[in-house]
Amino acid sequence: MALIKEMNKLKIILLFTIAFLSCKNENDSTKMQFLTDEIPNNIPFEFKPNIVPENKLIHKGIFSPDLKDYYYTISDNSFEKFTVFVIKNNSGNWSEPKKAFFCSKYNEHGMSFSPDGNSIYFSSTRPTNIEGILETWHIWKSDKVNGEWKEPVFVDIPNLRKKLVSHPTITNSGTLYFHTSNLDYSEMDIYHSKEVNGKFEDAEKTTISMNSKTGKCTPYVSPKEDYLIFASIGNQLDLMISFSDGNGRWINTKKLNKEINNTGQGNPYVTPDNKFLFYTTGELLKTNWRVNWVNIESEFKKN
Repeated sequence: MALIKEMNKLKIILLFTIAFLSCKNENDSTKMQFLTDEIPNNIPFEFKPNIVPENKLIHKGIFSPDLKDYYYTISDNSFEKFTVFVIKNNSGNWSEPKKAFFCSKYNEHGMSFSPDGNSIYFSSTRPTNIEGILETWHIWKSDKVNGEWKEPVFVDIPNLRKKLVSHPTITNSGTLYFHTSNLDYSEMDIYHSKEVNGKFEDAEKTTISMNSKTGKCTPYVSPKEDYLIFASIGNQLDLMISFSDGNGRWINTKKLNKEINNTGQGNPYVTPDNKFLFYTTGELLKTNWRVNWVNIESEFKKN
């Protein structure tokens, strides 16, 4: 009997050791991916605070699908000029920040990659030079062909030509989600449009089940369209998550946990492994804005 007990103890110790080493190897691999000394669990903390220039605000941070490039939006404190910057993982070190290749003398913001990494969608105030399309935020895209990024082109959504359209996110099925509003930012909500034969159809309001009627903005939709994370507009922005019912509706909507929602949140982005949420947090009209990241796996398990 004593021998059996000792063998069982050894088995338990061995299992704990294997689990510990597996977890350690995974954490070490993740640290190498993000070139960071610390990986968040369910408590968020700031990602790369040193990339935000003094007297500037950061608004959004995303990775290319291969996690090699990190793009982020910087503005002045008066919200008059928005520019997207990029840092690259060069042989295990982050490069110095440079303006993103699609930047112009106008404003750029709200960028996101297609799941395959071969297209990037973003919001811009650059003129379309098309009659009947108002000058405001619209969606643009650039495609990568033979390893080279092409000149951005305007994404025409026919029934939104006189609306503000921003913060696009594209899915595997070719459905583009974004928020749209009047030019004065009133009646802001999330819409979507399907790409058919290379052109986007008229947009439809995205049906999201919620207890209250509130504006919504800055959507992130998973490539498989199984979950949607967005900011609800109230006294502050709160990050919400909703899940697809498989028939075009988003249900079981809930507010993300209090560790995430505390001082106004928006601009969500989730890494391709559905593990880490990046989001912007900060108080309105204050300068304490930052991009936090956090392990979000527990939020999916609660659905």
